[in-house]
Amino acid sequence: MLHSESAHSFQVDLRGLVDLLSHHLYSSPRVYLRELLQNAADAITARRAADPGAPATITVRTGESLTVTDTGAGLTEADVHRFLATIGRSSKRYAEGGLDGAGLESARGEFIGQFGIGLLACFVVADEITVISRPAADPGAPTVEWRGHADGRYTIRTLPADAMPEPGTTVRLTPRADNAEWTSPERVTGLARHFGGLLKPEVTVVDPRGTVTRINDTPPWERSHGSPLARREALTAYCRTTFGFTPLDTIELDLPAAGLRGVAYVLPTAVSPAQRAGHRVHLKGMLLTDKAPELVPDWAFFVRCVVDTTSLRPTASREALYEDGTLSAVRDALGRRVRDWLTGLAASDPALLHRFIDTHHLAVKALARHDDELLRVVLPWLPFETTDGDVTLEEFARNHPTVLVTRSVEEFRQVAPIASAAGLGVVNGGYTYDRDLVHRLPEIRPGSTVTDLDPATVTAHLDAVDPSAELRAAAFLALARETVGAHECDVVLRDFQPVTAPALLLDNREARHERIRSSLAFGSDGLWADILGSLRDGTPRAQLVLNHLNPLVRQALTITERGLATTTAEALYGQALLLSRRPLRASESALLNRAFIGLLTHAMHPAGPAGPGTQPRKDA
Repeated sequence: MLHSESAHSFQVDLRGLVDLLSHHLYSSPRVYLRELLQNAADAITARRAADPGAPATITVRTGESLTVTDTGAGLTEADVHRFLATIGRSSKRYAEGGLDGAGLESARGEFIGQFGIGLLACFVVADEITVISRPAADPGAPTVEWRGHADGRYTIRTLPADAMPEPGTTVRLTPRADNAEWTSPERVTGLARHFGGLLKPEVTVVDPRGTVTRINDTPPWERSHGSPLARREALTAYCRTTFGFTPLDTIELDLPAAGLRGVAYVLPTAVSPAQRAGHRVHLKGMLLTDKAPELVPDWAFFVRCVVDTTSLRPTASREALYEDGTLSAVRDALGRRVRDWLTGLAASDPALLHRFIDTHHLAVKALARHDDELLRVVLPWLPFETTDGDVTLEEFARNHPTVLVTRSVEEFRQVAPIASAAGLGVVNGGYTYDRDLVHRLPEIRPGSTVTDLDPATVTAHLDAVDPSAELRAAAFLALARETVGAHECDVVLRDFQPVTAPALLLDNREARHERIRSSLAFGSDGLWADILGSLRDGTPRAQLVLNHLNPLVRQALTITERGLATTTAEALYGQALLLSRRPLRASESALLNRAFIGLLTHAMHPAGPAGPGTQPRKDA
């Protein structure tokens, strides 16, 4: 049995398509002017491919209606039927339209738009679009008018020869009342300057009073300035105008293979690595986006770039970059350019390098971890937190042939005062990238030794107490061990500097893991608590080291009353906890509160018993 088959064409709901463009493809109605400028620039490019001496101007007139007139290739009546009446078909894809095939094909690579939907963006702000065009390649061809409506209707008619004296195209929009703000003279001038500030053709805006404003100019990196200083000043002035800040330095970008030129501006203030800068990307002079964080590597978050390119691909909305192999190669090349600038500073401008590192040391550390050449250049300049203060590794290594590095900020804060008094050189390795970089110091400075800090190293620099003194303190130490032992901590007595430090809390990574395990076990029940409990056997405990040289500790060791001794031991442990600046568990917070109340009660009632349950004395 045979079945009949018939062919049909899709029907396009133009209003629905315009709604799709305005709410989903384009970010804002303002893109309508970008599309008009883009089509005008491409038409001029097409005409000049065949006639290099042809005029290149775009004139935008504001008033009750908005018109954009170009001196481009223009359209014949056949072109209007073929391209303006067919959604998605772009004349830029075809070697037709009045130019010879070779001429248009050679120009096509210079076109900004390629998708054939740009004119539809104008329906976002207007209900009616009129296109009047006269072709440049055929002087005898009539001027043609195409009038389109948002409901999908359109008309085409030919006009007298004098309707358009010169070849080119004029697009006229009749704005809708609800979108009139987008076609006001002030808004149009601002949008034209924003999108078309780097276009090659001369772009002017004429307001209702006839005032003419030139909105585009040659970018400073393409001008001849006479001297390096004048060029630098011009680039800096452009940064102030474009981004609103005075850069720490300027890095010129020139990638001929990618058709890319521009400038990277070094930010004068520190920024978070998570705050990725928005870079301005122009495609053949037309602004594509001012939010392109993917243009440079993540580590280069300290620069803001403005570039003009001919090779990077836009997305269909032409408001972002298409991620492909070309963009990846450009990103790597720009990263190398920024890195070369940074390594060159050491020889050309050490003072600027120092200012840059003071501001952006985190970015430099991130890059130096994976770049051996940069590591050799900048590592001696990078500041680190040490027991000698914030100094460079070069300066620190001169005073400490053996460099000890902690694994955490908490560990450094525990031992820094004691290690400094004992003459040990300790670097805080707890900050991002620091520990990895410190361990690479011997590669840059032969003869230096870098070792992870172990609590035993600090303990070895604490002097043992005279046996007779430790014997006299035995009762208090036994009670202190019983009290503090509930918090997975032992108590020892030593002599160490500085005298002003009554106690030191030492714990290594295993001891800290034990604290976490204990805390989790305390808040768990059943099988999970049993599993966590089984992990405890043989785990090292932290140490509360009491300083026998400290007068307060000496006095505490003589306390015989059990309640006061218990409160004093808790107070010493609590103070050591606070000095370590590590997060407190609930039980440790309760201990601090209990010790404070106990000591306060004893101070108020010295003749009575000490402890949290003390009752006030009755006066006789």
